[in-house]
Amino acid sequence: MTTPKLNETVQVSVVLPAYNEVNYLTPAVEKTIQTLNQFVDSYEIIIAEDGSTDGTAQRAQQLAQQYPCVVHIHREKRLGRGTALNNAFRQSHGQVLVYMDLDLATDLKHLKPLVEAISVEGYDFATGSRMLEESKAERTFSRGFSSKTYNWLVRRMLGSKLRDHQCGFKAFRREALLGLLGEVEATHWFWDTEVMVRGYRHGLRIKEFAVEWHSGKDTKVNLAKDAWNMFRQTVGLWWKFKTEKKP
Repeated sequence: MTTPKLNETVQVSVVLPAYNEVNYLTPAVEKTIQTLNQFVDSYEIIIAEDGSTDGTAQRAQQLAQQYPCVVHIHREKRLGRGTALNNAFRQSHGQVLVYMDLDLATDLKHLKPLVEAISVEGYDFATGSRMLEESKAERTFSRGFSSKTYNWLVRRMLGSKLRDHQCGFKAFRREALLGLLGEVEATHWFWDTEVMVRGYRHGLRIKEFAVEWHSGKDTKVNLAKDAWNMFRQTVGLWWKFKTEKKP
């Protein structure tokens, strides 16, 4: 693996959004490095740390000092997962931009096909899916039902063809994503859905593929509160699309 110099373009940038993830951070970074070393010549791993209070910021800084390929972006105040991703992607140097949830709920054996969907197959966006027939996803009934209902609603209201909008395992062609970020208003969980839906509206090529996924034990999703917020934002985006001209 070639360690990139400051401002030097690399093949892949992997963003790990982090909020109070001190127990997950080190194994996630080390496993990601091991996996990337198997198929990528140059890369960077960006820890987008969003106002953590449990020692995650200090651990992230230690990892950045230990590994030249690791970059730590710190926010003193929590601004939301979507805001952290936007900020990290704009500061990245990769031609393929990736983000993964820090608990590595999606098996890292899928990282190579995720990246190659962009770099080899020529897609603009790629995303893992827990909802395809070939997918293997372990989750509670309540979370599974809520997710299926939500994704059905997004397809009906926003015109998306995806089965799973919220899987935290996505890759983007650099120019395609950065060209869209100025339109994306979501600052937290809804970021995934808005990015993918706007990608479809712009005619981008999007690949969805089955993954093996295990629910994290310490999920930060509040099912009742976050489900309501996601529904509200879905309706808001539907209304915005209804009242504006399609790009």
